[in-house]
Amino acid sequence: MTVPHPRHRRALAIPAGMAVAASLAFLPGVPASAAEASVAGQAAPSVSADSASSLSYVVNVRPGHGPSAHVKRAIAKAGGTIVTSYDRIGVIVVHSANADFAKTVRKARGVQSAGATRTAPLPSAATTDTGAPKVLSGKEIAAAEAAEGQDPLQPLQWDLPAIKADKAHERSLGSSKVTVAVIDTGVDDTHPDIAPNFDRDASVNCVSGKPDTADGAWRPSAAESPHGTHVAGEIAAAKNGVGMTGVAPGVKVAGIKVSNPDGFFYTEAVVCGFMWAAEHGVDVTNNSYYTDPWYFNCKDDPDQKALLEAVTRASRYAERKGAVNVAAAGNENYDLAADEITDPVSPNDSTPSDRVIDPSECLDIPTQLPGVVTVASTGAKDLKSSFSNHGLGVIDIAAPGGDSTAYQKPEPPATSGLILGTLPGGKWGYMAGTSMASPHVAGVAALIKSTHPYASPAMVKALLYAQADATPCTKPYDIDGDGKVDAVCEGSKNRNGFYGWGMADALDAVTW
Repeated sequence: MTVPHPRHRRALAIPAGMAVAASLAFLPGVPASAAEASVAGQAAPSVSADSASSLSYVVNVRPGHGPSAHVKRAIAKAGGTIVTSYDRIGVIVVHSANADFAKTVRKARGVQSAGATRTAPLPSAATTDTGAPKVLSGKEIAAAEAAEGQDPLQPLQWDLPAIKADKAHERSLGSSKVTVAVIDTGVDDTHPDIAPNFDRDASVNCVSGKPDTADGAWRPSAAESPHGTHVAGEIAAAKNGVGMTGVAPGVKVAGIKVSNPDGFFYTEAVVCGFMWAAEHGVDVTNNSYYTDPWYFNCKDDPDQKALLEAVTRASRYAERKGAVNVAAAGNENYDLAADEITDPVSPNDSTPSDRVIDPSECLDIPTQLPGVVTVASTGAKDLKSSFSNHGLGVIDIAAPGGDSTAYQKPEPPATSGLILGTLPGGKWGYMAGTSMASPHVAGVAALIKSTHPYASPAMVKALLYAQADATPCTKPYDIDGDGKVDAVCEGSKNRNGFYGWGMADALDAVTW
């Protein structure tokens, strides 16, 4: 099956307004239309070698007490200015207008790798229209009829019983001593479903690669994506008689903003996000994005190698400091265990071109990094979502991320096959994607941590996989019913390429 490849990032890959032609274009069997251009945005011009505009770089050195005097001199001599340095992992963020900066500084003694974090100048020359979630109307909100003990919109959340979260809540809502950080586009902490559980001390703006702790810096502007706010509500919307209920409505949620106003998640921001989480007591991070501008970062490319090394160091440091890192698998129906994949969208901040990559050598980061929990998406019929990436040995676990109602229709009273979440400005709405599956697993991990407060990240992950409900391969997988196989699942009932160890189980998380 051929799947359209939207130009924007995974965090924005499945706009929720399924009535919009551009949104339908992301589902198999539905042709892309002219409307897709309004969602995908336009390509930015390439950066020429003689451009006077600055780029951002990461320079990786030996972890320790800071860059050596020799490295500092080499950076300055090559035309670089140090923005910040994460000494514990040996990652330095640098700006430079010298097109040969990385090539030059790589030759310096003590520099292990260095690379440009983008292909467009600062600030990014690209723009992205993210598309709009399907916002619940006042009439739809009023029509929802909740049972006693449920929040008003809970009957629309088919995803909660899919992972037994409704049953789990009868035993535990999770501990307020546990914090999940949403590393994303920003979180609106004024939302009535998020405010009761928001952890301000663990929240920050990391867009520049350097922490901005100004009050409210973690919030998205009106023009920015609501994605992070939606994710935060899925994880920890309070059980307070208002709106919806999160998977772990008793835990804390923090917002770590790493997406710039154009919607790009650059390496320096992602590194900052993981480091902030590591140093501020975060127990779980949710990562529903890929690190721009490369969908896959190849080890044999010196720039991409440096980006891969920087984010790997940061994510591993966060885990060493106690955080379980959870990430979305992606929305292109790729087999991430295949011998090769055609990547048509990289670099996505200038001029992309088709390139054939080996996904075992060119990694989607942070999704494919060691230690990261990689989450595939399922729909309302508990089948792999039509868009979800898969791959034996790559996918660790599955959770609801939604799908077209035409493919997987939920049981009444739920009406949409997408996932309900919070939206900025005190609203609620539907979105879909592995971006929505990942926060379900982050919520379950938070419940496990609540039940076992002294459990290490390794133990939390072991319990997460052991408690998952084994789900056999779907064979044949013909999600659109056209008689053609849309994806091939390999593996056993207990572990396979569609569902990993199985479907996340919130009830076991609070009873084991």
